[in-house]
Amino acid sequence: MLETSESSQRLLGAHMPTTGGLQNSLISGKSIGCNAVQLFTASPRQWNSPGVDTQAAELFRCTQTEQGIRFTVAHDSYLINLCAPDPSVLLRSKSAFRGELDRAETLGIPWVVTHMGSHLNSGEEIGLELISRSIDEVLKETEGYHAGVALETTAGQGSNLGYKFEHLAKVIKLCDGSERIGVCLDTCHLFAAGYELRDEDSYRHTFDEFDSVIGLNRLKVIHANDAKKPLGSHVDRHEHLGEGEIGMEMFCRLVNDPNLYHIPVIIETPESEKMHPVNLKRLKDCLS
Repeated sequence: MLETSESSQRLLGAHMPTTGGLQNSLISGKSIGCNAVQLFTASPRQWNSPGVDTQAAELFRCTQTEQGIRFTVAHDSYLINLCAPDPSVLLRSKSAFRGELDRAETLGIPWVVTHMGSHLNSGEEIGLELISRSIDEVLKETEGYHAGVALETTAGQGSNLGYKFEHLAKVIKLCDGSERIGVCLDTCHLFAAGYELRDEDSYRHTFDEFDSVIGLNRLKVIHANDAKKPLGSHVDRHEHLGEGEIGMEMFCRLVNDPNLYHIPVIIETPESEKMHPVNLKRLKDCLS
């Protein structure tokens, strides 16, 4: 049976709202049984966001300790596109992403999850080179920070990059293998991109391929979401765990995988207020 000591407890959580203050994401997360929380540190639909003042940062850190939230992760703004072919959009994106890292560093959040961006018909190779330069530039500007960048796998919808493991590996390589670059693996996105996960053999094959192309040491966060659309659809639509095309068996395999046991698992399923507690319980019920 799973040990219940705090040191051995599986890191399971959800993306939680910050209404009324960033610290409230931690309080509401704890209230539904999270020991890991993902949050936006600013509005995800605004370019210009203020920094975090000293008092707010102290309150966040103290609340995290009080609530027993053992892991936090930030998700960046939806507006950011670090491979935008339009120079003005690219400049705003880099500035906004620098702000994301600044806020994460101030709050003590170790990783900022970011989508790989859209090349917008400029071509995948050009897009990958541009996002690599953008990330490398921001990392150099923030040299000495503890906060790093977690590149999220995508479904490959439209001209989005990141739907192949090779895309993420290339960005890491072009950034000289910086230790401040990790990966956030999203199960819905992975499945929609064409990586089979549903049976034991395909699950092992997919994670072996990830290890071979990127390296499991780069995996820092897992987003656990079922998929509304079929394998290889390239459509990003999250579904409640066990109610989509992937099915509950894979999620049970995931949370009990000894190779991944140290990786925080975060749910981003729909109807968060009503269903986050339900989906979190489904993950916990899998633990053996």
